[in-house]
Amino acid sequence: MKIEIWSDVMCPFCYIGKNNFEQALEKLPFKNEVEIEWKSFQLDPTLDASKPQSTIEYFKEKKGFPAEQASQMIAQVAQMGKGAGIDFNFEKALVINTFAAHKLLHLAKKHGKSSEMEEALFKAHFTDGKNVGDVEELISLAEKTGIDNDEARRALTSDEFNYEINQDIQEAKNNGISSVPFFVLNGKYAVSGAQPAEVFADALQQTYKETASPFKDLSQNGGASCDTDGCSI
Repeated sequence: MKIEIWSDVMCPFCYIGKNNFEQALEKLPFKNEVEIEWKSFQLDPTLDASKPQSTIEYFKEKKGFPAEQASQMIAQVAQMGKGAGIDFNFEKALVINTFAAHKLLHLAKKHGKSSEMEEALFKAHFTDGKNVGDVEELISLAEKTGIDNDEARRALTSDEFNYEINQDIQEAKNNGISSVPFFVLNGKYAVSGAQPAEVFADALQQTYKETASPFKDLSQNGGASCDTDGCSI
């Protein structure tokens, strides 16, 4: 069973959704039969990659929210994060263009480490206050995730994964995906937003059940047929 997840490193609800999804999956008996593919999405591609902003500054300047309203929203999200086991440090988080971070995610996907890298980037951005648009910071994360420094530098300073990132973004548009996180289960069902673990568990179980038995037999009785052991009437 395949799960595709559209996400952006700058999205706190993507981090919460990831943790709730993983919590649900971990308790299911078929967890090892699930393939997870992380897809790129940019909430604000207009951000300058060389000018990080604080979260409060971003909400004030880009969204037009008063400082008090922005602070209240941030506090609410931080409280949600605690329920998912996340320590959000919004006072340290640097809002930045995430295109370079998505390059690192695609490089990690190449090495079968995309989920580990997704977690590392979320933690770096939301907990540690790292600049996830900075090449040197991203190379350090690559090294910690077991990816060669030189390979990471080449990927981050070239156009190697630009096509893949843009394809993910275009695929989201083609499928009407306008917000993240967005989970597509086996190309058939979708779960949008940072849902509770119980919602993810129910959706995964339903999808797996249909995957294990993809056809519903509408005939009243078994008709004449042949199998590997012969034919019967």
